[in-house]
Amino acid sequence: MRPTYKTIKHNVMSLIQHSTNLNHLLQIHALILKTALDINVVVLTKLLGKILTPIADDISYARNLFDTIPQPDTFMFNTMIRGYLKSNNPEESLSLFMRMCRFDGICIDSFSLSVVLQSCGRLVDSENGESLHAYCLKHGFGSDLFVQTALIEMYGRFGLVDVSRKVFDEIKDPDCISCNVMLGEYVRVREMGLAEEFFDKISDRDLVSWNTMIHGYASIGDIESAQDLFDTSARKDFVSWSSMFPTCAKSRCSSNALKLFHEMQLSNVVPDQITMVSVLCACGDIGALGMGKMIHEYIKRSCIEIGIRLGTSLVDMYAKCGDIDNAVGCFKQMSKKDVFAWSAMIMGLANHGYGEAALDLFSKMISEGTKPNDITFIGVLTACSHIGLFDKGWTYFNAMSDIYCIPPKIEHYGNMVDILGRSGRLQEARELIRSMPFEPDAVILRALLGACKIYRNVELAEEAIIKLVALEPNVDRNYVLLSNIYSQAKQWDKVVNVRRIMKNNKIQRIPGSSSIEIGNEVHEFISGDESHLQSVEIYKMLSEIMNRLKEAGYVPLTTSVLQDINDKEKETLLVRHSEKLAIAFGILNTAPGVSIRIVKNLRVCDDCHSAIKIISIVYNRKIIIRDRNRFHHFVAGTCSCKDYW
Repeated sequence: MRPTYKTIKHNVMSLIQHSTNLNHLLQIHALILKTALDINVVVLTKLLGKILTPIADDISYARNLFDTIPQPDTFMFNTMIRGYLKSNNPEESLSLFMRMCRFDGICIDSFSLSVVLQSCGRLVDSENGESLHAYCLKHGFGSDLFVQTALIEMYGRFGLVDVSRKVFDEIKDPDCISCNVMLGEYVRVREMGLAEEFFDKISDRDLVSWNTMIHGYASIGDIESAQDLFDTSARKDFVSWSSMFPTCAKSRCSSNALKLFHEMQLSNVVPDQITMVSVLCACGDIGALGMGKMIHEYIKRSCIEIGIRLGTSLVDMYAKCGDIDNAVGCFKQMSKKDVFAWSAMIMGLANHGYGEAALDLFSKMISEGTKPNDITFIGVLTACSHIGLFDKGWTYFNAMSDIYCIPPKIEHYGNMVDILGRSGRLQEARELIRSMPFEPDAVILRALLGACKIYRNVELAEEAIIKLVALEPNVDRNYVLLSNIYSQAKQWDKVVNVRRIMKNNKIQRIPGSSSIEIGNEVHEFISGDESHLQSVEIYKMLSEIMNRLKEAGYVPLTTSVLQDINDKEKETLLVRHSEKLAIAFGILNTAPGVSIRIVKNLRVCDDCHSAIKIISIVYNRKIIIRDRNRFHHFVAGTCSCKDYW
């Protein structure tokens, strides 16, 4: 017995309802054509709506289907207009609405108007938007809640949030959605004072209300307010958590980001790629390699797709955590690479002292057709600087504008000053600074000052410090660097004068802090720290370390201490530097021969650098330190920086 038309229609409608991919829908459409159901408006409307759901990214097929319908009704037009808006094509949404208006027998309803008003807002098309507002008032839609809510959003997009508020105040009985749209417009224009005032007046706040405020504070970097709201919210969803991670990253509160991720897992909220990127960024920021590896494993277990952005984040995390081998491994596993992925790998290799490998990778990048950007060249020039390639540095610097049409920025000039300084060409570095199309910043002047320290050029150092202090009058490290230069030249009266200036201007040295990860837990030490639970054992181990170092020929560089105290007291201060405490802690809590990785907030001082080279011999340890400037790989008494940092 052949199935009846009614049965076929029922089966087709059921197939459409349960479809999970576009290919399946295309097969159903073929069946519709074969069975003459293409004249049935209900079936076509159902098919059109299903094609425009998230299972189909390409809206063109839906439009082709729509255009085959001779007399589409209001619902079909609205479905298609909304489809264009949801697919970020408000121009076509507005155009189709205009066509709808020209169709005989079509009724424009509040849904049509609410969608097209949103389209005008996305396009910032105030002319059509205001005309449509007038149409709404003329045809009795002025008090329709859907239309009023769309008007709130539209005027907010125009930058007229005060008009949005007037529209909101005209709503007789605003619902939670209209309240959240008004709140969202305050947040979008970063009027957080008005947003907070409005939020407090919403009587029926839902999760969207809370998330909107959390996101608002997060977007302006007010992590304390965002955290307070996050903690206060009775319910949290994926959006709540996702709003917090970028906030922690921007505010350099990386430890908080890792804590949040742990709490997110306990709450059974599944993260997405964007969340993973933020968490990996936090791991890289504080050098939490163990945690980073654990998150990498989590990504694999959860079958989260490793696209370009997530892959680049893994490369960057491993490189910043001192594990350049895993960074290279992740990079090689990426099936697709953009300029940011290449640049992250080049920079990682450069910062670890593998300059030749970084330059080889740059050549491969060019040969594979990826065009470099300004970030790429920072990595390339850093590579040249760290391995002392003066001529190649100039070649790449000139190639930026001559070949790749990339105007050098101040960061690139800073790299060249560093390259010139490293090679002892201090006068050339000075002339380059003078010839720059912009005034030198503190980074460039400090690079010149650092070169003066290496090559003991007191005269040029004094010239640089005048400009540097004018830019940063209260930055302690500038004075420390100058004092070290005077100490090397044995100009003790000038050393005393620098100390006096610092004392008179109440310039305090920023305390050095070093972090080390043991068992997926990050331990942070500041200079002279006695707060750690293992403090007694740490100082006992530190005492043993210093005794063994002195037996091996170590002599404390007391000139690194600027305070007006005797040499014995200076030596005590040097022993208690944060990286030495972290190393003692690492030796205590890891097996013999295991590498120790440390992240320091400041430049490693001369004394610690000298001491750590000897520690690497005495304790047969590879010690990797990431300081403010670069990575130092201490192995068998040598450092990858070749004593220039």
